[in-house]
Amino acid sequence: MKSPNSAIMQSIEELNYRVTIGDVATKSGLDVKFVQQELLNIAAETNGNLQVAETGDIAYLFAPNFRSILRNKYWQLRWQKWLQKAWRIIFYLIRISFGILLVSSIILMLIAIVIIVLAINSKSDDDNNNSNSGRQRGGFFFLPRFWFTPDIFWIFTPNYQQRRYQRQQSNSSENELNFLESIYSFLFGDGNPNPNFEEKRWQGITTIIENNNGAIIAEQLAPYLDNIDIYNERDEGYILPVLIRFNGYPQVSEKGEIIYYFPELQVKAEKREKIAVSSYLKENLWQFSLATSTQKIWAIALGAVNIVLALVLGSLLTPEIAQEIGGLILFVDFLYPLLLTYGISYLTIPLIRYFWLQKRNNQVNKRNYQREERANLLTSNQELELKINYAQEFANQTIITQENLAYSTEKDLLDQELEQRDKIDEQWRKRLDN
Repeated sequence: MKSPNSAIMQSIEELNYRVTIGDVATKSGLDVKFVQQELLNIAAETNGNLQVAETGDIAYLFAPNFRSILRNKYWQLRWQKWLQKAWRIIFYLIRISFGILLVSSIILMLIAIVIIVLAINSKSDDDNNNSNSGRQRGGFFFLPRFWFTPDIFWIFTPNYQQRRYQRQQSNSSENELNFLESIYSFLFGDGNPNPNFEEKRWQGITTIIENNNGAIIAEQLAPYLDNIDIYNERDEGYILPVLIRFNGYPQVSEKGEIIYYFPELQVKAEKREKIAVSSYLKENLWQFSLATSTQKIWAIALGAVNIVLALVLGSLLTPEIAQEIGGLILFVDFLYPLLLTYGISYLTIPLIRYFWLQKRNNQVNKRNYQREERANLLTSNQELELKINYAQEFANQTIITQENLAYSTEKDLLDQELEQRDKIDEQWRKRLDN
């Protein structure tokens, strides 16, 4: 059996466990029909209660521990939590492995070059062994000092995703990447700067609808949509996905202007204040790397050292020498194609990625500009202001309170009829009088 949707469960918790379909759809940005089905399933699995208003609208009441109840019933939820922890550790190990591989490559090739040079020189002059051995011993002191950076005590912490978010929010030196992370960041970047972008799009749209009490015009949502072109802009066809997702309806005014209202998003479990929302949906630009300038310089310098060592090793390493010396050199001879490929890729991948990001950011800037232009149109066009005012005639907000409940699964039906006896009698008197 499929486990409940995590976004809906989170919305229930954030809305204090008493919600309507419109509340959850607005909070999560999910399809109204999907939200309705999920709320019914969660209520059935956790013994949640339904509160039916006199208007026929329904509010769902859940226990604060409903997530624990579901976790005990659905093994997927238990495994999901465990896998998330495991993946954070595995992904972090993958990230730091590139830095470890770079340092290992440099050390291995440096040792191999020293051994080969010593072996070659020993044939011509045995007296050079001591001086070459001294250089060999000296070569090991530079790399360990470089390796043990000041952040060695937290270099292997796997909570990278949390610290990456902190770095994006703050420029503090405490949130800088460590050495191993900076190598991966230089090579492959730091992931999508717009995570959950589609979710943010739909949440922004539902927030605009909620702030306008469920009645809007198409131009109000245009700054949050990207499916607008010259063909559907005039007939407002671009708003169809919104109408389908949230069960919206069009209404035509006497002047032929179209407004849209969303009855299910107008029903709330409690009165909620307007939520601040950006005037348009803005994408963040893709960054080349979150590493500092100093870390980038070190990454480039190490890459240059790595490729130079690979070329020097290639000029010294021959099958005859490898067979003659054997041992480590024979192993290095076997690995040399991989070492050279890694050295070349280490510098070419970031270069290709840099130009690719320039092109991608141009597209992001173009989309941001188009959305911003549509947002500016709302404040500069008087006709749109009149259209928005007309839409407010259809604005409405139905609050399901204890006073207007007709039925609730919290209590026995007979008890509820006795409690509401006076209200029922009053309703019958009004019907008889009419």
